Amino acid sequence: MPAAEALSPAPDGQGSLSHGPRRWPDDPYVGRASALKVGMWVFLLSDGFSFAGLLLTYGILRAASVTWQPAGEPDFGLTFTAGLTFLLICSSLTMVMALAACREGKRGKTLLHLGLTMLGGGLFLCGQYHEYFGIGGPGLLAHGLRFSQSHRATTFYVITGFHGLHVATGLLLLGMSFVRTARTRNALTNADALETTGLFWHFVDLVWILVFTFVYLIPAPIEAAP
Repeated sequence: MPAAEALSPAPDGQGSLSHGPRRWPDDPYVGRASALKVGMWVFLLSDGFSFAGLLLTYGILRAASVTWQPAGEPDFGLTFTAGLTFLLICSSLTMVMALAACREGKRGKTLLHLGLTMLGGGLFLCGQYHEYFGIGGPGLLAHGLRFSQSHRATTFYVITGFHGLHVATGLLLLGMSFVRTARTRNALTNADALETTGLFWHFVDLVWILVFTFVYLIPAPIEAAP
C-alpha cells in the first residue's frame, strides 16, 4: 500500500461506511529529511552529550560538597533569570510562528516573527551580560563571584557561558535566515533551512530550561558566615 494511503472509513455511495483504502493528500513536510536537517540532528545529539556532561559534573561536585555556597558568595538573581527564561521560551514560540508563516509563503510575517525571535535572544544575552558584569549597576563579579574561587562559581560560569555561546550562534543563524528570506520573493523556498535553524533554537531553549532548573532553582546548603 502506498505511504499516502491509509485504512480509513470511506463512503460507499449509499450513505454507509466501508473500510477500503483511502488516499490522503500528500504532505511535503512529512517523511522527508534533507541532508541539512539530518546533519543538524546529528550535531544536536552530540552537543546534547556535551551539556549532559557539564550538568552531570555539576551534580557530582554539588553532591560531594558539604557546603555548596561558601560564605560571602552572592546569591543568583532568581527572579531576574526567571524573566530571561520566559523571554527565551517566548522566542521559541515566535520561531514556530515564523516557520508556519514561511510554509504558507508569507514573507512579511516570516520576517516579523524572525525579528521577534532575534529580539528575544538578544535581550537574553544582554540580561546574561548584566548578570555577569552589571549594566547600570554591579553584577555577580563585582559582588564577589569570581571564576575558580569555588566549584559553585566555576561551574556556574562554565555552564551558563557555554549556553550563552550557543545563544549567540543561534542569533547568527537567525540573522542569516532573516537576510535570506528578505532577499527572496517566495519565502517557501527557505522553509527547510529555516526549520533547521529552528531545531537549533528550540534545542538552546530546552537546554536552558534544564540549566535554570539545576543551577538556579534547586536550593543548596549555604556556609554560615563567621
